[in-house]
Amino acid sequence: MLGMGRIQGQENGTLEHAVKTEHKYPFLWNKPYNTWAVRTDVRNVFVMGNGNQTFDHAKIEHNEWLGVNDTIKKTIGPELGIGNKVGDFTRSHVMMLKSCIGDRALGWDLLPPGSPEFDYTVTLSNGTNQTYTYAGYHQSPAKWVKGTTPVPIGWMAGEQYDGDTANAAHILAYLSEFYPGISKYQVAGFFWWQGDKDSRDMGLSSRYEYNLVNLIKTLRKQFNAPNAKFVTASLGQTVKGSTTGDGLILDAMLAVDGESGKYPEFKGNVAAVYTHPLIAGPGEASGSHYGLNAETYMNVGGAMGDAMVKLLKGDAK
Repeated sequence: MLGMGRIQGQENGTLEHAVKTEHKYPFLWNKPYNTWAVRTDVRNVFVMGNGNQTFDHAKIEHNEWLGVNDTIKKTIGPELGIGNKVGDFTRSHVMMLKSCIGDRALGWDLLPPGSPEFDYTVTLSNGTNQTYTYAGYHQSPAKWVKGTTPVPIGWMAGEQYDGDTANAAHILAYLSEFYPGISKYQVAGFFWWQGDKDSRDMGLSSRYEYNLVNLIKTLRKQFNAPNAKFVTASLGQTVKGSTTGDGLILDAMLAVDGESGKYPEFKGNVAAVYTHPLIAGPGEASGSHYGLNAETYMNVGGAMGDAMVKLLKGDAK
């Protein structure tokens, strides 16, 4: 999940305007010192790598205490809202660890290990049907006409998944370098706000639910966190009832929510956030980073944080 909400500026849509003029998100402002607040109980770490490049070639975007930090970066992501909600809930040290890059599809770039190839049939402009085979994990290209021999390209299914999870694992292995004084950790939960690229291909959209279930199970196994909670959030522009690709992705997310009953093993540990009511600007969509509206990222992050806290509270009952 990437963030592009603008921090500075007095116009609508910037975080500065929302906090200083509209007096929203007061926890972000340290009023006695007239400066942005910083949480020394929540660490903010963000690594970005292209594909499966090694950690040494990835870029550390953030490695500091959670706060606006406008001198470091001019935009925010949902982790600012998430981190404040989770930090308020627990007495434990919290790290928001983000490992991702934009313009990636769950059904291609982020395809989890073990995902098999599948077929999908489309109706062409001339009225005839054409069936494509979509790549399974580590296959290439993304799809090919069924029955033909695929010609690999310089990218394979799951390549971004490999890199993102490896970079996250590297940070956890060297935890004290990213969270001073801390050497042990527990993966309490995962957050997932994604789907724009998948929504542009009906084959990938139709497969999203299958891939999302596989993603949840694979991440828990890979990070040795079988009880970790999982919160997913829909594309902001998508309304319930949509039958296009983005609608299929929303339906997939609502289906994996533990309260839907479709996946009994997800009850009490997987939640979906419907974000359309949370989008701050009219007509803004995921493809345009929601118009860089900071309030959108704060609203969605806060809702995702609330959903995670609700799941975590369930363990305390």
